[in-house]
Formats: sequence, C-alpha cells, structure tokens
Amino acid sequence: MGKKLYVGNLTYSVTRTNLEEWFAQYGTVQSAQVVTDRDSGRSKGFGFVEMDTDAQAQAAIQGLNEHEHDGRRLTVDEAKPRVARTNSGGYGSGGGRAY
Repeated sequence: MGKKLYVGNLTYSVTRTNLEEWFAQYGTVQSAQVVTDRDSGRSKGFGFVEMDTDAQAQAAIQGLNEHEHDGRRLTVDEAKPRVARTNSGGYGSGGGRAY
C-alpha cells in the first residue's frame, strides 16, 4: 500500500494532471486528486497524491513542501486519516436553555 500525501495552498487552476507531473519526478504516483466543490465543481485549493512507497513520499515532501507555484507556497505533508462525521443532532438538540 502506498503513502497518501496532502497537498495544500493550490491555485484554483491546478489539475490532477499537474499533481501527477509534479510528483512523478519523485517516484510512482498511484493516484492524484484535486478536491472540488460538489455544487460548483471549482477546486477547493487542496488535493491528495498517493505515492508508491514511503521513501518516494518522503522525497516528494522534501522536494515540494514550501515550493512556490504561481505565487503560492505549496503545503505537502502526510495525509491524516479521514475521520468519519457524526450527526450530533444539529439544531434543536438540547442547549440547556431554561424557560
């Protein structure tokens, strides 16, 4: 299994292909994804890249973190595990207000 990396501070014009090209110089890219808004389809300014090995992932972090692209410094780090969202009841679930 590969190592998943978080890539942040992307310009809105960055594509999956751009990520693949940038990271391929450090090893085999298993997958690349730019996260987009589900309604507008516009980039949210971050994405994920999965590298083949831990060593390749570390090389990509070393080489691309703080690297400037279109006037923005990229943030590249190990992705944190996704935490499942729970519905805490939303509005009207308590509040402790006494009348």
